[in-house]
Parts: sequence; structure tokens; C-alpha cells
Amino acid sequence: MLPRGKHNILGRAPAPAPLVSARDVSKYFVLHETLLARYLTGAKDRTVRAVDGVSLDVYPGETLSLVGESGCGKSTLGRTIIGLYEPTSGQVMFDGRPISGPEAMPRASLRRQAQIIFQNPYSSLNPRHTVRQILGVALAARGVPARERETETIALLRRVGLSAEHIDRYPHQFSGGQRQRIGVARALAMHPRFVVADEPLSSLDVSVQAQIINLLQELQAELGLAYLFITHDLRVVYHISHRVAVMYLGQVVEVAPTDELFENPLHPYTQALLSAIPSIERHRRRQRIILDGTVPTPIDPPRGCRFHPRCPRRTDRCEVEAPEFRQVTGTPETEAKAEARATARARAASEPGPAGSRTGARAEAGSGAQVGTAAGTRTEAEAEVEMEMQMQMQMQMEMEIARRKGAGPGARTGASAGTGADSTAEVASRTDAGAMPQGHFVRCHLAFA
Repeated sequence: MLPRGKHNILGRAPAPAPLVSARDVSKYFVLHETLLARYLTGAKDRTVRAVDGVSLDVYPGETLSLVGESGCGKSTLGRTIIGLYEPTSGQVMFDGRPISGPEAMPRASLRRQAQIIFQNPYSSLNPRHTVRQILGVALAARGVPARERETETIALLRRVGLSAEHIDRYPHQFSGGQRQRIGVARALAMHPRFVVADEPLSSLDVSVQAQIINLLQELQAELGLAYLFITHDLRVVYHISHRVAVMYLGQVVEVAPTDELFENPLHPYTQALLSAIPSIERHRRRQRIILDGTVPTPIDPPRGCRFHPRCPRRTDRCEVEAPEFRQVTGTPETEAKAEARATARARAASEPGPAGSRTGARAEAGSGAQVGTAAGTRTEAEAEVEMEMQMQMQMQMEMEIARRKGAGPGARTGASAGTGADSTAEVASRTDAGAMPQGHFVRCHLAFA
């Protein structure tokens, strides 16, 4: 989110160049009225402002999560960023090259480097094609010779936790988690550098969610992938993300590193989202913020701040003046806390992971416990992963948020030791993001009052 060559608020080395950069990107859809409606009622075409002036950066090896209510434009933004939709205005750059316009990079080159995992694994797979044919299309687009495609297909299936015997099966013969793995394999077939994961966990139960999350993280560590991870589950966001972007009614209203956002949310909408996270311990629960009304229509968004009709802290200025998307200046206290968190992660990354930590659960979840089982069959390993995932993610988030304030350099390590939540690989992965911009950006008048 910072211009190239600028230092972040911690005074570290210059931030790396973003792999994907969106600047003032908008995507509008026109609803055309029928001739009869035009003639009888004088109706005019209406414009849906699905995405309106969004600026985002995604860095190599980073996971940027995009959260928000249904209908706020998350999927549309993801599809626009990888070129499935042509932006109405603004510009998307991939590795410094525009993806649209007269000087756009070749479409084939973009497809090889940027892929998407669709929300519904069943509807995104051709029911008339076998896995061999589905993955073969991607391999052919990459230029793999026909005689080598079967070997490549089997290697892809094994990488995502399936086996060679699945190569000639049809999508309806797989469970939901297995179909999602096929979607991941199809994206990996192009050897991408950037993947948009559009709610890949929404139709899966918790045990399968744990396996898909672990798979995505392992692939990121192995291949250096960058993710735009679109989801509603804030527990998953905390577990997998380096940074989080919060979207409301077509606009990004807050962007911050994951720890900073969960500890110090500045936008009232972000505060309301985080207050909805359930807690198993009463003294650690946030005060629930109930928003009045419903999300306004993107056809006729409110004047001024788009959140003001539902904001419990709105002022007269919010109703008439649209806030700018600005960086919050880090105070010495904020910078000290962030530096302490980075030091704790670096220290934890250099130490061996605790026995029985999530690393073992990941190995179990991805080792093929699901391979060869019939659709809908649950194994003992899957049941254990489901229970462990629920407890670990909840306890990790609660303990770390509770200990963050004044916890000092040992905060992350202590939480990990107490819950088994962070393996060495996870800590190292999030530590590597230290060179990325740590700025906290928000679109709200109240944050600068």
C-alpha cells in the first residue's frame, strides 16, 4: 500500500514491489430496462457500482484477505484483478505491467501467472469431463506436450492430496473437499504466481476446511504463491493472513496487518465485524455491536460516507463528505508493539516447533486420509482434525488478542506454547512478511478526529 521506495512506519528496509497493484479500480454493471418499461414508465438504465474506486497491493508470497458482507463486491474485485472482468475505470498492474488497455500484457501470459479458485467447486467443474480432461485443458494451455500430460496430471493430484486412481473420475464422484482440491490442482497446473481464492471454504465442513487451509499454506511455502483470500470467516482470516482488507458497499474501508487490525480496528464497520466473533470465555468477549438497517443498494449508494446510515457514531460531516482512504500515522507506542511482535516471531521461527503442534495435524490432514474414500465418508482422522481446528483457531485468537497489549517480545511464543497453534513453518511464513508495508489505512473521518 506504500509507494515504491518508501519506508514503512517501522523504519525497515524499503517495501518490495507489489506483484499485483490496483489503483482506483471501479467495475460498474448496467441494468438495461426493456423497451416496454421505457415507453410506459419512462424508466432509465440503472448502474450497479459493484466496485468503486478500490486501491490494493498484493506482494509476492503474501496472503491478503478480503472480508465484508455478502454483496459488497469482493468476488467482483477478485475477478477484475485477474482480468475476468474488464475494469470500468482505474488500472490493474501485474508485475509492473497493465492487464488492460492498449499496452496490456498478453492475455495468455496473464493466465499463466494468475489463476482463481472458484467459490463453488461443483459448478466450476465441467460435469461431462473427467479429472484427466479438466486438468488436461490447463496443461495444454501451458504448452505441456500430450504425451506428458498424464504424468503431470498424476503429479498434480498427488500434490493436492488425491491419488492416481482419481484421474478418470467425474466431478459428481467426489466429495466437496475433493472437488475443491481438484479446483486447486487446476489452478496450480498453470504454475501461477498469484491466486485469487474466492471463498474456497464456504461449502465445506470444518474438517475439510482445515485440510484446504493447510494445503494452501503448504503450497504457498513451497511455491511462493501470493493469495487474495476472499472469505467471511474471521477466524480463518486471523489464521492464514498477513494483511486484511475490509470491504463495504464497493469500497475498501480499512487495510492493516492482521495483528494490528484485530487488536486495534479503527473503522466502525470493522469493529462491528470483529465483535461478532464468538468466544468461549465470557471475560474475553467483545461487546457486541448491532448495526441498524440493511446494506444500501450499490445502485444508489448514500452520499458522504457509505457506512453512515448504519454507523452508531456518525456525525453531520459523515453525511455530506466522503472520507479519503488515508494512512494512520503510527505512534511510538504502536511502533514499539509492532516491533516487539516482529521480534517475537523471528525468535519463534528460529526455535524448533513444539511436539504435537499443528504441524502434525497438517501432515495427518494432507497425508491422504481422504484419498480413496467415497464421497461423504468421514474418517477418524478427519473428525480429529475438525475438533482440533475448531479449538485451536478459537483459542489462538483469544489468547493472542488478550496477551497482545503489553505482552512484550514473548507474546506470540507464549501463545503458541500454550495452545499449539503456531508451528515453526507458520511463524516463519508470517515473519517473512515483515518487509511488507505495515501501514494501517482507513476510510473514516472518526479515525482522524
